[in-house]
Amino acid sequence: MRYVPFGTTDLHVSQLGFGVWTVGTTWWGVKDKQVGLDLMRRAYDLGVTFFDTADTYGDGFGEEIVAEALGDVRDKIVIATKGGYNWYEHKERRGQQERPQDWRPEFIRFSVEQSLKRLNTDYIDFWQAHNTKMDAIENDVLWETLERLKEEGKLRSYGVALGPKIGWRDEGIQAMRTRKISGLHMIYNMLEQEPGRELSRVAQEEGVALLVRVPHSSGMLEGKYTSETTFDKNDHRQHRPKEWLTGGLQKVEKLAFVHEDRGLTIGQAALKFIWQTPMCAIALPNIYNIEQLEEFAAASDKPDLTADDMARLNDLYDHNFYLEQSATEQVA
Repeated sequence: MRYVPFGTTDLHVSQLGFGVWTVGTTWWGVKDKQVGLDLMRRAYDLGVTFFDTADTYGDGFGEEIVAEALGDVRDKIVIATKGGYNWYEHKERRGQQERPQDWRPEFIRFSVEQSLKRLNTDYIDFWQAHNTKMDAIENDVLWETLERLKEEGKLRSYGVALGPKIGWRDEGIQAMRTRKISGLHMIYNMLEQEPGRELSRVAQEEGVALLVRVPHSSGMLEGKYTSETTFDKNDHRQHRPKEWLTGGLQKVEKLAFVHEDRGLTIGQAALKFIWQTPMCAIALPNIYNIEQLEEFAAASDKPDLTADDMARLNDLYDHNFYLEQSATEQVA
């Protein structure tokens, strides 16, 4: 496992991070708590030191499970969590519908204190404003509150998690240009390169570390899908149109050159693409079984993609993989 600096902070992190949402919610098929505990402990054994969760995952469970799984190695890991949704007063939720956000200083301080309790720790290594819109980015009082929490030692660093969908270009740029953030959490992968490319350029200028979720394009770059693949009713991918699957599979066929005859799986090559993009310090794939975890953990020490590989991947994206763009893709 390779370890890299986290932007301009004094943190060093494993290139592969563990996104706790797969084991801290029921949205990705892991419903057995013991499976989640075993996966996180195995990840640590394989060299993973960065664990990313949020206070909303399972209404606090996503933080509690980190403490239970890894509390005995707290000083050896980097914990990232998120806050900003007032789920304490708004319990009702339908599917993945967003709850109200609350950026008042008293609520942010309260939510950080609650996260510290659930994580059973005195400090959070990296706290993220969760799915921030422009109102939060432009809220001076929010950032003053975070700076005070950092001065008090409760936060070692803070930043922004963009979402929930792939966009939020303007929010990301504004946050990096105008706020003292250490990291920016975004969606980016070989099939979905914008606005990640532009955010990477700004991150280089501002010294901001990038955390990348969905590096496998919702599983498309894991090499497991076929035209007959279906998803469980609780899986968010079941809401994707059929064209997403069929068009994605056609694009994946164009990527054989980055993994075949190189000792790489396509899933490992997808991670290499992330790590070789400037300022992309951490990839957070969706991990839901041991076999997959071990495949991804092994990627860090594999040979890197070449500069020609990266240029060809960018060119394929620029030309939409030489496919006719569907109406669905145009709308998305």
